[in-house]
Amino acid sequence: MRLDNHGAQFGAPVLWHRSLPRVRFGSRNQSRVSDVSWDTDTLPEGDTKSAMVRAMFDAIAPRYDMVNRIMTFRLDVRWRKRAVRELRLPRGSTVLDLASGTGDLCVDLAKAGHKPLSMDLSFGMLSADRSGSPRAQSDILQLPVANGAVDGAMCGFALRNLVDLDVFFRELARVVRPGGRISLLDVGIPHRRVIRFGNDIYFGKVVPRIGALLSDGAAYRYLPRSVSYLPPRDKLVQMLRDAGFSDATHEQLSGGITQMMTGTRNP
Repeated sequence: MRLDNHGAQFGAPVLWHRSLPRVRFGSRNQSRVSDVSWDTDTLPEGDTKSAMVRAMFDAIAPRYDMVNRIMTFRLDVRWRKRAVRELRLPRGSTVLDLASGTGDLCVDLAKAGHKPLSMDLSFGMLSADRSGSPRAQSDILQLPVANGAVDGAMCGFALRNLVDLDVFFRELARVVRPGGRISLLDVGIPHRRVIRFGNDIYFGKVVPRIGALLSDGAAYRYLPRSVSYLPPRDKLVQMLRDAGFSDATHEQLSGGITQMMTGTRNP
């Protein structure tokens, strides 16, 4: 397996296999991204969505972990640990953490004895990473990783921020070796009426106020609305199976406020 540093931004070498366009920090390219607004009543699509998500997470990175802990009552810690366990990979496995944010999943992966590699589109998030894992700024719809180069991949609470889930799932199937595992988390819509009613009030009304008080109000108004980007759970599972994870399964966590999808790469 060939290793080189091409395209790496931080840390040790990653399993790169091709060159991708990179933003030169401080360039006109970067300033255009930073000018994108996420304080909007409509949900963007395509390149506009990608640029908005990147700029928004650059902005909220400094207090992202603190706000997450407060608004989830630290349940996010439990969800991540469960997702790492569900990888069911032997110690020493190389695992991608995609849309890695500040590296929380990388910390849990390392504690489980794995070798995490962190990738995120947001330079602000990568700059706030505290995991010490190798890091790279990358569009995770075009992973700079060789075919079958990793044992597993994870993505925590970012599926709804991606422009094309079909493309992402195919990229997972490309870079994960046969027999390797994936474990994906995102917010969910509870199926029980009472829980759904309470979650709608909390996530739609209370969370934006917490975000406005502690971080960026517009960002935390967008995040609850972004749930509508996600397909129904049956479709998500079918998309994963079509991409190359034929045993893909879906599970609701904490009454359905979070969803987890796992699967094994086809031989």
